[in-house]
Amino acid sequence: MKAETASRRLIDRFKSRQTVRAGSLITTVFGDAIAPRGGNVWLGSLIEAMSHFGISERLVRTSVFRLARDGWLQSEQMGRRSYYSLSEDGRARFDQATHRIYGSPTMDWDGQWCLVLLSGLETAAKEQVRKECGWLGFGALSANVLAHPAPDLADLDITIRRLGIAEQLVVVNGQTIRNEAGMRQLAHSSWNLADLDERYADFVKTFRPLMAAMQKSPEITDKTAFIARTLLIQEYRKIMLRDPLLPQELLPGNWQGAAAYQLCGNLYRALFEAADRYLTETMETADGPLPLPAPGFMQRFGGLNTNSGRQVSNG
Repeated sequence: MKAETASRRLIDRFKSRQTVRAGSLITTVFGDAIAPRGGNVWLGSLIEAMSHFGISERLVRTSVFRLARDGWLQSEQMGRRSYYSLSEDGRARFDQATHRIYGSPTMDWDGQWCLVLLSGLETAAKEQVRKECGWLGFGALSANVLAHPAPDLADLDITIRRLGIAEQLVVVNGQTIRNEAGMRQLAHSSWNLADLDERYADFVKTFRPLMAAMQKSPEITDKTAFIARTLLIQEYRKIMLRDPLLPQELLPGNWQGAAAYQLCGNLYRALFEAADRYLTETMETADGPLPLPAPGFMQRFGGLNTNSGRQVSNG
């Protein structure tokens, strides 16, 4: 099977869904493609790009309006053209998600647990902390205790400060000193790892044919590469942001998340250059084409290398 054929099958599969969440897909395009290249884009360019996924102009306009209303995006009018960029809060949230999606899996663990104690908060504040810390991978050990064995403490601090509860929330470290098997069982009861494992397995099954096609015959158009890369991250992101990113010691045997990460990284490396050419040729900002990706872009999935050996930079 050729890469173009495998990619079209992915696109047809996406379009065949009864419900297409345009806002979610636009969020993926901003996070994966636009944020590392300045974070600003002309609405007309976005409308054209989203049309390849079967999303109408009206739905794009409605979706970006809602994302702006919810604080993710901000708009600027120049003449008859509207330009959208990440808001300050939106960029902070995208940075957190980028670290999780493209970062390496947690391997080493020293047995420490980070505990967030909610007993000093009002009921409404507790629910907000549970929700926000849930996105960071924290699980509920009890009604008033959230826990994670290896959290990103910088992200936790940003979240606490954003919620305005730094003076009320208690965060402590704890060490597992005995019954490690019991802690693994507790981890399995606090996070739905079986469901995540199934989702990762389905992801691998869905994208493995495209990886095999790219290995045999890597010829693919720039537009198709952009569509395939977007769908790859869209599907991976939906699972990854549910994943608590537990250390290997606490995961089930033959964890499918490891295979999904490997496949996603390899396929991303095969697609990103052609996809970026599409972005350069079609996406516009108020100052012209999108700027080149920031240097940090090349660190995704442990490091991206261009076929020519030329590193992408700010120029």
